[in-house]
Amino acid sequence: MHFDALLLLSFGGPEGHDQVMPFLENVTRGRGIPPERLAAVAEHYHHFGGVSPINGINRALIEQIEGVLADQGRDLPVYFGNRNWEPFVEDTVTAMRDNGVRRAAVFSTSAWGGYSGCAQYQEDIARARSAVPDDGNGPPPELVKLRQYFDHPLFVAMFADAIADAAGTLPAERRAGARLVFTAHSIPLRAADRCGQDLYERQVGYASRLVAAAAGYDDFDLVWQSRSGPPQVPWLEPDVGDHLEVLVERGVDAVIVCPIGFVADHIEVIWDLDSELAEQADAAGVALARATTPNAQRRFAELVIGLIDELQSEQAPARVVGPQQVPGYGNSLNGSFCTPACVPAPAQAGRPGSGPATR
Repeated sequence: MHFDALLLLSFGGPEGHDQVMPFLENVTRGRGIPPERLAAVAEHYHHFGGVSPINGINRALIEQIEGVLADQGRDLPVYFGNRNWEPFVEDTVTAMRDNGVRRAAVFSTSAWGGYSGCAQYQEDIARARSAVPDDGNGPPPELVKLRQYFDHPLFVAMFADAIADAAGTLPAERRAGARLVFTAHSIPLRAADRCGQDLYERQVGYASRLVAAAAGYDDFDLVWQSRSGPPQVPWLEPDVGDHLEVLVERGVDAVIVCPIGFVADHIEVIWDLDSELAEQADAAGVALARATTPNAQRRFAELVIGLIDELQSEQAPARVVGPQQVPGYGNSLNGSFCTPACVPAPAQAGRPGSGPATR
């Protein structure tokens, strides 16, 4: 399968104080989030100058991808589009069409299956293609989403190395007894059930086992973070803050937290973990070390190019094999595959209004 270009498709984030509320309104449109909740989340962004790190990290990752392509002598233009903020994917796909792109690979900044991690990106793709104007300049490009990559060797290696680096920052006398805790974005239980019997939850658990083993840990905890819904709606639990309280009661005095559910250090990582959780740990006398995410590592760029090569050459997907069956794979060479129970909804007019409220 030949590709004319690569599209990096992401969530988006504000890049100034005046963009924060319009961005959050885009994210939450149609979800009935009360204004006071949006105002509270907006303060997280204003604390960092109104700027989410996610766009800058994605631009740096694109530079790394372009560097890998150049080193390999390959001419493949790389485009950038977002769901919830500029550059909007609809505008990017129109520009791709105008530049003569006929088929592009799509890399999404989510490693997971399920609705938010996979199918919603398929909806973004369908909506972007349908938004290309019929102005005589030809049809929109075919867009082929690359596969989920939570079990890719480079994904596992990046997080395993990050855990080792984080452990090295702990006081030497506490290092051996440090508890390894993985975190991922919580979702409502009804959303967890939407796509193939808790697919997202099972994939996060599967990847956590792979990374823990690669990092040399026989035991670990998996918890959740960043819930944003009303308290009467059940979400995946336990929350990372609540779990830290339990660890303190057990006498744990050092914790390594690995945000395996995130591929970049955006607001939900630096606020929820580096600010709130760090303050909680300090108050409890717990030494806390936070593992970094892949961000814009060259290895992450190599992972992206490897996923393209899998489709172009129809080679076997690169995977770390775990002791359990991989959750949610069908035909893994089919870039459009999420899970049969989680097919994209029809494209809808206008910007989407779905997804976590604090990215």
